[in-house]
Amino acid sequence: MSLPPRAEVVVVGAGLAGLTAATRLSAAGCDVHLLEAARHVGGRVATDVVDGFVVDRGFQVLNTGYPRIADLDLPALRLGYFEPGALVRVDGRVHRVVDPRRRPTALPGTLTAPIGSLKDKAAIAAFSARAAYAPAGRLLGARERTAESALRRAGIGSTAVERFFRPFLAGVLLEAELATSSRYLDLLWRSFARGAIGLPAGGMQTVPEQLAARLPAERLHLGVRAAEVTGDRVTADAGAVRADAVVVASDPATAAALLPGVEAAAPRQVTTHVHVLPASPWPTPLLVLGQPGGRLVNTVVLTDAQPRYSPDGRALVSSSTLAPTRESDVRDEIARSHGVAATDLEHLTTVTVTGAQPAAEPPLQLRRPVALGEGLYVCGDHRDTPSIQGAMASGARCARAVLRALRPNGT
Repeated sequence: MSLPPRAEVVVVGAGLAGLTAATRLSAAGCDVHLLEAARHVGGRVATDVVDGFVVDRGFQVLNTGYPRIADLDLPALRLGYFEPGALVRVDGRVHRVVDPRRRPTALPGTLTAPIGSLKDKAAIAAFSARAAYAPAGRLLGARERTAESALRRAGIGSTAVERFFRPFLAGVLLEAELATSSRYLDLLWRSFARGAIGLPAGGMQTVPEQLAARLPAERLHLGVRAAEVTGDRVTADAGAVRADAVVVASDPATAAALLPGVEAAAPRQVTTHVHVLPASPWPTPLLVLGQPGGRLVNTVVLTDAQPRYSPDGRALVSSSTLAPTRESDVRDEIARSHGVAATDLEHLTTVTVTGAQPAAEPPLQLRRPVALGEGLYVCGDHRDTPSIQGAMASGARCARAVLRALRPNGT
């Protein structure tokens, strides 16, 4: 569909932030057109099909504890869920560390898992309870530290940090130093304590596709790259569109290029190796944490949680490292993590995602301004938190800001 000469609002970028902004503005009656440089919606939330297997761009999951997940039709996504915990390997033995609030039968195994003393485990329980049940305002008002300092101040000892928290959080934050803000750690741990972790039947890209389906097809312009933006005009490779408001919702690097006065970056990266096994070696869907000194931060049999990722019943394994690695660098480590022979692993693909997410180091800058003035707006996870929640929350904030300007009387 060709670009119109004029629209009330033009949104640049069809990731989760741009889709959230566009769908909210469209629902409010605005004439919205959404431009996306790629041939698909979703931005960094993308999925391919490789030899019949559903392969997400990196190990991505949907956390139902995120508040903005309420904007989605979860039943339509047909989520398959992981167990709330992880597997820890110590001295060749596997130990289950599972949230006993949700899986009471897992309490004995969790209490005896070698991730610290009973005092450490009581400290973990207290830390989790605070994150889950304290008001969010109190969490955000606490003195800010690094994530590692916050864990240790909570009474969690080195063994628990090194064997559980560091590899678990490294897979989420995409940094192993735990230099992330303690305030973001609190919000993140709150979502884990309150929600469930799942995978959509059709892959993670079905999340943005669900949002895109709420827009009239003629308002979505794929394969159109914006070259220049002002508050009343977008110039793209397919033409120019005049508008009353322009929203830049592209990835951080593109946003910074289009908006020179905006600071936006996504320095985190991850490499994910995907393998196939004849069958899963595990009875339940649990993340296997990397071991201290290893290259892996985690590895997991995705099809234990979401069988529809496999076309033929074989097991699909996803393994991640923070530094770029070759498959041969980590094959043996992946095999040991799952207790299988390296020759059993059939390499399917490897993906390195640069610019995977922004950093969230102290001081955490939540709810950064989305209204830049003179009809120009910006949204993305770089304006809130580096997460699906942050992208969708910033998109919602941006839509409200545009509506306040264009519909001051609520019409």
